Amino acid sequence: MSRQLQARVPRGMRDILPERMIRRRYVIDQVSRIFEEFGFEPLQTPSFELAETLLGKYGPDAEKLIYQAQHAGGKEELALRYDLSVPLARLIAMHRGQLHFPFKRYQIAPVWRAERPQRGRYREFYQCDCDIVGTTSLLADAEIIQLIHALLSRLGFKDFTIHLNSRKVLNGIGRYSGVPADQLGSLYRSIDKLDKIGMERVQEELRESQIPSEVISRLAGLLQIEGDVRSVLGRLSKELAQDSEGRQGIADLEEVLCYLKALGVPDKQLDIQFTMVRGLDYYDGIIYETSIEKPKMPSITGGGRYDQLIGLFMKDSLPAVGTSFGIERIIDAMEELNMLPDSVRGTVVRALVTLFGPDQAAISLQAAHQLRQAGIHTELYFKQSSLKSQFKYANRKGIPCVVVIGPDEAEQGKATLRNFMTSQQVQLPLSEMPSQIRRWIGN
Repeated sequence: MSRQLQARVPRGMRDILPERMIRRRYVIDQVSRIFEEFGFEPLQTPSFELAETLLGKYGPDAEKLIYQAQHAGGKEELALRYDLSVPLARLIAMHRGQLHFPFKRYQIAPVWRAERPQRGRYREFYQCDCDIVGTTSLLADAEIIQLIHALLSRLGFKDFTIHLNSRKVLNGIGRYSGVPADQLGSLYRSIDKLDKIGMERVQEELRESQIPSEVISRLAGLLQIEGDVRSVLGRLSKELAQDSEGRQGIADLEEVLCYLKALGVPDKQLDIQFTMVRGLDYYDGIIYETSIEKPKMPSITGGGRYDQLIGLFMKDSLPAVGTSFGIERIIDAMEELNMLPDSVRGTVVRALVTLFGPDQAAISLQAAHQLRQAGIHTELYFKQSSLKSQFKYANRKGIPCVVVIGPDEAEQGKATLRNFMTSQQVQLPLSEMPSQIRRWIGN
């Protein structure tokens, strides 16, 4: 006899059972609806890309997390997609002639990363991305940030902050502090860890990278400027007055803040954070992340401008800006805060049609068919058992309405409906079942 296998999944992967899948689908549907309200259109890219498409685009730390994929005899070196932005850049290069610019797209799909699993972080997870390709206008940056605010507010979040920075500003800070140009990459990688390891450890890493102590001291002072968004930029603009790229980065942020004010995004939910880097190498303009306070989650959205990435796949690059929503973290937070409506808890089934026995099977089938034709999600009980057992099944599964058609009801052309949410019970003609159930469940 063969050995029985142990049923398990790889670390960082998971099965998603129906009750949780219903909640996930609700959030994803809400997100898709908001994307489309802003004029973004859906698309899809393959789960696998050529390895050369993905490698060399994210930076050395991220590169280690890319899953290489190959099959016996395969001639192409493949990799599972790490994010949705690089596949988008490849798609733009291949289909440029079929697209209208500015091109606004969204994609909600799984990505894979070989990182250490922890709360809210998985090796296979869904990303929700929206991007605008083909314009350098900072109106596009402002619209993406407004979308972040609108989406989180619509889902019910209140205590969240959108943190803004600019790669141009970071370059200016690095030069002003005296960091050599060839060490700016190490600077970014160290600063990006600040939330995890603290300023003292970041300074140690910079010293290990042979950056002089006086440079590190000047740098730390600039990175820790605090205050409201406009005063922070005002203070830094004085320090970077002689750095043209840094001044441009500050001007970009000031312009976007003016647009956000016109769009109704409150200053209290915005923050200028010079220690926020966005670790991926392809960002080159304004960047942003969003954190929520309860439960504490440091990065549930992240994005920015990447005007040169598409140029890796075509002769002339196209400017682009976008963001990614950490849908897994958003769902986790909504569940923890009990933010999901009762209608997406438990089951998609709204009515259970009971079965009295073989002689009553036909009328139970007809009743279930009638309710389905009326658009009501209906389950038919298959096994002949007591009504008590069938009611218990409906209760355990969270089905709000039960339809009982026994011999007496069948003879009269009627059904008895029981509402488990309110304990109401009515008997009425079979033709009136759908309208009564809709009154009870609200659709």
